[in-house]
Amino acid sequence: MLPVVIFVVIAIPLLIAGFMVMRRNKSAGEHPSGETAADRARTEQEFAEAEQYEAKWRDQTHDELSEERFP
Repeated sequence: MLPVVIFVVIAIPLLIAGFMVMRRNKSAGEHPSGETAADRARTEQEFAEAEQYEAKWRDQTHDELSEERFP
């Protein structure tokens, strides 16, 4: 029983701290400090274009799969 208590008391806080550090690093990496408004707008435009392409690709793939005949 003691090893389980030790595990809970030590491992859970370490996991939570690691998660918080990872989340902070990810948010800091998404928008570098030297980024200008034009850079942010370009990045947002690229994401929008990528999402449009992805939607088009999904529709095309869905159409191709629905045309296949399965035995």
